[in-house]
Amino acid sequence: MSNVTGPDTALDRDRIFERLVDQYQESVLRMCYYCLNDKSQAEDAAQETFLKLYRTLNQFRGDCGEKTWIMKIAIRVCYDMNHSGWFRFMNRSVTPEMLPGEAVTEEEKHDAELAEAVKKLPFKLREVILLYYYQGMNVNEIADALNISHSSVSGRLKRGKEKLKNMLEGRELDE
Repeated sequence: MSNVTGPDTALDRDRIFERLVDQYQESVLRMCYYCLNDKSQAEDAAQETFLKLYRTLNQFRGDCGEKTWIMKIAIRVCYDMNHSGWFRFMNRSVTPEMLPGEAVTEEEKHDAELAEAVKKLPFKLREVILLYYYQGMNVNEIADALNISHSSVSGRLKRGKEKLKNMLEGRELDE
């Protein structure tokens, strides 16, 4: 994976930015969706992430990988949106699962149950689970992205996995 360093010219900056958007837009949108649990808010957060990325592109020092840096921005944007007064009063009662759709397979059903369980985790546990399993980042990259220690990341991963296991087993027992 190549690292970005501050661009020398405006043309370089635009080329680097286009490459980063092409390479990471799907990952950022997915991360924002899982953090915010709302498609339109996730799209707004992803757009805001890339706006912040563009504004700060020349400040990137290469202390971490591109993906770590971009996910760090995305998580901060989602965190800010989650804690804004407007977001707290938004009606999110209609979920994608409520909309009519095609029949789903057992695997898709299992994936949807897992995704719902991940969304119910506390934010600190959810963000490390998402970065580790959904974004494929390692413990060092997550620690850098979240500005926390490696042991904190490991502890959150362990607690998150335990909570997920309990939630999914509890659901199986209820059926």
